[in-house]
Amino acid sequence: MLIGNPPVNNVGGLDDAQRAAIKAFLQGAAYTWCKHRDENWFAARDLVGGDDFDWQGTPLIALYSKYADAGRADAVERAGIDLGWMLKAVLSEDRRNFEEGRGGMVKIYRWVRATPDAEASNASP
Repeated sequence: MLIGNPPVNNVGGLDDAQRAAIKAFLQGAAYTWCKHRDENWFAARDLVGGDDFDWQGTPLIALYSKYADAGRADAVERAGIDLGWMLKAVLSEDRRNFEEGRGGMVKIYRWVRATPDAEASNASP
């Protein structure tokens, strides 16, 4: 969950299967980041942008395709904005705690580790 429960915008133009696949993909990317860089802030672009900008063969391509198929010249930018909202939704729905900040023009996030005592009390039998 995001600390402070900030608002999350819904991303339209996707069916339920696309939405679920994108969220699962982003959750996996966020968990991988947290495993290897748990103290560092991250943005959506850190998980699936930069050198990893080619979304072909991933569920993320649906975000780009909905704008490209509509002939939008700003398809890449719009897909990136949607991606940011979807990452925020994933982190809002997660069982882990994340804090939100600003990193220039984008939202950034960081995993807030629970204390060992809190983790033990939340453990499933």
